[in-house]
Amino acid sequence: MPRFLHVGCGKKRKDQTVRPFAAPEWEEVTLDIDEGVKPDIVDKLPGLAKVESGSFDAVFSSHNVEHLYPHEVIPAFRAFHRVLKDDGILIVTCPDLQSLGERLASGEIESPLYQSPAGPVSPLDVLYGFRPSMAHGNLYMAHHTGYTVKSMRNVCAQAGFAGLLAVRRPKKHDLWVVVTKTPKTEEELKSLGKIYITPI
Repeated sequence: MPRFLHVGCGKKRKDQTVRPFAAPEWEEVTLDIDEGVKPDIVDKLPGLAKVESGSFDAVFSSHNVEHLYPHEVIPAFRAFHRVLKDDGILIVTCPDLQSLGERLASGEIESPLYQSPAGPVSPLDVLYGFRPSMAHGNLYMAHHTGYTVKSMRNVCAQAGFAGLLAVRRPKKHDLWVVVTKTPKTEEELKSLGKIYITPI
C-alpha cells in the first residue's frame, strides 16, 4: 500500500488533500506539532527528525511552508526530499505572493479576499498570518516568509528536486506545486499536475 505523509494537518483528514490520496489504496500518516490532535507522528519542520529517510511515496504539505522562517526554508525542503522514496512526489500549497501583490498595491489590505471556514481572510492575513487565530493565542498561524512560482522553483532546485510543476490560482491567491525527485519531461509533469493539482 502506498503511503503519504500529511504534514501539519491536525487530525486525520484524507478528504482535505487530493483525489488520489483520498482513495482506499493510499495510507495517510499524519504529522503535526500539536500533540492534542493525536497525529501519528509528533514532529515539525524544518527537520522532520522523527521521519525515516526514503519511507514515503508522497508528501502533502498544505499551507505550512509560509510559517517557516526564511533560513528554515531550504532545510525543510531538503527534509521533504530526504523522507521521499526515489520515485516519490511532493505536493505543496501556499499563498501566491504575486497575485496578492496586486491587492496590496490597491491599498485594500483589510477587506476580505475570500471567506474561509474560520471567517473572512484579508490580504494582511495572507501576508502575515490569520489574525483572529493569533489573537486567541495560536501564534503558529504567523507567516514568516512567502513564495512566487520563481522563488519556489529556486527553493526546490536548491533542495535537490529535479522536476517541478507550479500552478498559480490567482482567484484563490495560492500556489499548487508538484515536485519530483527524479527528472520528468514537461509532458510527464503536466500529467502529474492533472492528477495532483486538482483539490477534492
